[in-house]
Amino acid sequence: MTTQIKRTALHDWHAAHGGRMAPFAGYQMPIQYSGIVAEHTATRQDVGLFDISHMGRLRFDGPRADQLLDRLLTRRVLDMEPGQVRYSLMCDEAGGILDDVLVSCLESPSGKIYFLLVVNASNKEKLLGWMAPRLAEFPDVEFHDVTDSTAMIAIQGPKSVELCKKLIPASALNLGYYKAKVTDQMSKPCIVSRTGYTGEDGFEWIVRAEDAARVWENLMLAGRELGVSPVGLGARDTLRLEAGMPLYGHELDEMVDPYTAGLGFAVQPKERQFSGRDALVERSKSEPARKRVGLVLEGRRAAREQAECYDQDGKLIGRVTSGTFSPTMQVPISMAYIDTPYAQVGSQIQVDIRGSKSIATIRQLPFYKRST
Repeated sequence: MTTQIKRTALHDWHAAHGGRMAPFAGYQMPIQYSGIVAEHTATRQDVGLFDISHMGRLRFDGPRADQLLDRLLTRRVLDMEPGQVRYSLMCDEAGGILDDVLVSCLESPSGKIYFLLVVNASNKEKLLGWMAPRLAEFPDVEFHDVTDSTAMIAIQGPKSVELCKKLIPASALNLGYYKAKVTDQMSKPCIVSRTGYTGEDGFEWIVRAEDAARVWENLMLAGRELGVSPVGLGARDTLRLEAGMPLYGHELDEMVDPYTAGLGFAVQPKERQFSGRDALVERSKSEPARKRVGLVLEGRRAAREQAECYDQDGKLIGRVTSGTFSPTMQVPISMAYIDTPYAQVGSQIQVDIRGSKSIATIRQLPFYKRST
């Protein structure tokens, strides 16, 4: 049985403008346009546009929607106010990470409060199955998977504010980080959030699928003098790696708990019950056996996923989870899980790259942090 590959509402634009398309998480997605390095640099210096419509978007309505989500997420939801966005995790009962998510508390123009959960594309079907019995306990909560009826666009880079001010009301433009607002883009309904996955300032917009092509064209036209560039998944990955942001399936999975991943800030167990809570409370009492760290390698070769890490005596002490040659820093960088006694910032280890050992220095994450 073959699964049909989906297309986002912006597929035809990508194909017509040189996007190199490939299957990703069940969708045909643009990997690159002009090239990964050029798109990466455009985002760091100017502004990049990303089609991230493959990400799952799940809506929860009803007076007990916050109570349901408070049971599902490691981060507190009950005290969220309209306009707030929180990074959180979903964990299984053993404390393993099912997904990392963004939850938004939103207010419609009519004053209705609802919640939106953005999940990783590759995990959506798994999460829907996992949530089903929990949803059944809250029959008064309306749940809708709005992924296919909407599109999601990221506008990232130092000129993102300048670009967006041409197209959205000032009330949506002046959002603080991790804030969101239901507004409009040239009379088209639009959810705007001050979030992103690149380490740059920027926004993420959610619009109706039928409006997506027009909104994207508006952004491209308004950004011509600002150096706007469409950006594919290739540069999205190098940008997030420089920013030290974990990616599910690489740094995160069900065998990794939040404390090992360095995400303990997203676990709030006090006076709450949620999936995995008891296991996570127990794990928080002792130092993790491994830690997620950054590596800067000597030479020009990047260490890729699953490359083995050794101490100076040749003892296996960890594995690389993601790696690339950093366009910004001009050195090979990686993230890895290293046994805690060896995970000291500034210390040197060896990484096996296709049969030969390279020296790597452990670095504090993130590798890159914007100046403003």
